[in-house]
Amino acid sequence: MHHFDKTDMKILSLLQQNARITMTELADKVGLSTTPVAERVRRLEREQIITGYHAHLNPKAVGQNLLVFVEIKLRSKSGNIFEDFRREVLTIPHILECHLISGEYDYLIKVRLPNMNAYRNMLGNILLQLPAAAESRSYVVMEEVKEEHGLYLD
Repeated sequence: MHHFDKTDMKILSLLQQNARITMTELADKVGLSTTPVAERVRRLEREQIITGYHAHLNPKAVGQNLLVFVEIKLRSKSGNIFEDFRREVLTIPHILECHLISGEYDYLIKVRLPNMNAYRNMLGNILLQLPAAAESRSYVVMEEVKEEHGLYLD
């Protein structure tokens, strides 16, 4: 756990809101000159607090209209099953997130695709052929109520 002062927290908050903000604008908003703010940002990057800068795309505008969450249960929990599963999931481009979870199922996967047909093909051809995948349960999102990309920083 890193310890941040109020200025670091404000910089992180502002960068989450707008990663394209100039160092001059950022400095003005946090009440420092440009050089110390740029040094703080470089330190936060070096310490891997800031891990990248991203453009957030409108999924519908790029033809990714369907959002699905999939729970996957593995047949076995022994040997290299988890590592084999992990390695294979990393090769599937439509999988946005994959989490090893506790409970009845082993993994929770978030997938974006153009339509239900594409999802059906992916489920049959890819997801259920993953190493040791025994069972899946899908949740098709009907309405996206809230999706935040930034972390809440108090």
